[in-house]
Amino acid sequence: MRKKLLALAAVGLLATATMTACDDSDQSSDASSGSGTTGGGSGKDRIGVIFPDTKSSQRWKVDDPKYMKAAFEAAGVQYEIQNAEGDRAKFEQIGDQMIASGVKVLLIANLDSDSGKAVIDKAHAKKIPVIDYDRLTLNGGADYYVSFDNEQVGTLQAYGLAKCLDKLEAKNPIVAELNGSPTDNNATLFKDGYDGQLDQKYDNAVYTKGPDQFVPDWDNEEGGKIFAQMLEQQPKIGGVLAANDGLANAVIDVLRKKGLNGKVPVTGQDATVQGLQNLLSGDQCVTIFKKIKPEADTAAGLAVKLFKGEKPTTTDQIKDPESGGYVPFVKLTPESIDQAHVKDVVSYGFVTKKEVCTGKYAALCTQFGVGVSPSAGADGN
Repeated sequence: MRKKLLALAAVGLLATATMTACDDSDQSSDASSGSGTTGGGSGKDRIGVIFPDTKSSQRWKVDDPKYMKAAFEAAGVQYEIQNAEGDRAKFEQIGDQMIASGVKVLLIANLDSDSGKAVIDKAHAKKIPVIDYDRLTLNGGADYYVSFDNEQVGTLQAYGLAKCLDKLEAKNPIVAELNGSPTDNNATLFKDGYDGQLDQKYDNAVYTKGPDQFVPDWDNEEGGKIFAQMLEQQPKIGGVLAANDGLANAVIDVLRKKGLNGKVPVTGQDATVQGLQNLLSGDQCVTIFKKIKPEADTAAGLAVKLFKGEKPTTTDQIKDPESGGYVPFVKLTPESIDQAHVKDVVSYGFVTKKEVCTGKYAALCTQFGVGVSPSAGADGN
């Protein structure tokens, strides 16, 4: 099972550094786009970061690069951030270039475990420590892993879907599952989480299990095509467990063409602007808010310590289901967000009122108090 976590004794993770930052003003636009390089140069001691793509979620294009950049600059270390743009060969090529040009630490969010492992193996051959960020590289043997409790993400999605179906007083609804990429271990963990809840309802005939399919590379367009086929084969689908907001929006687009949006509950994840707008309109019933800044800050803190030659200690470890080995793990807690709590995400500062409350969503933002005042617990404490 991909679930076992063992507790270890711990000390704090985050550290500051006193190294001189480089001038990256001419590359600042790359940080916001998530592609290209940011801060640092070939041949200089630095921390290397490789993100997977810019299409599956806004986080890889905007959020994670922004927070990583700020964390490294605050610590005063040189860094390089690149994005593989969904290309596994490019992912490995970036890793090769970083390793050859002298990075002291690598931080990667893999596209799949094979290409991730290839980069880790080459880094370890050069005695370069590697942090798996957000996604565990199976059989990769990374030195550290920083992510959310991904099974809990799936559990919260199932709870949210159940709440929405209960509100509709749905009787034995057919539930379709549109899962993430089969090559992403997180997608498996999310599914472990929501299937742990949904399977009980299927077994007890509370719900009927409908179509269940993974979406290659988290591709939203492909996800829409897959769901359109699901709905054609099973027109009475009454609820959809979609693994993230991008896939949820693809589902909603299909439902909208059938006049079923808002009538068939759909889950999501990532609290994207689009996902939050779909919550406000009633087309999506829940998203999962993973506070990316604490995740990025934690990973950056580990990387800075490793950059300085220190060996951080973590409070948990996770078992790699393929190798059987254990990887030191820093686990963060996700939060469920429904229509009434969109304002919490805005109050936290993850997205802005200006981004969410555009056009037809302005009146809905007023209705649900978005941007007016924070709700209890929205400060992340």
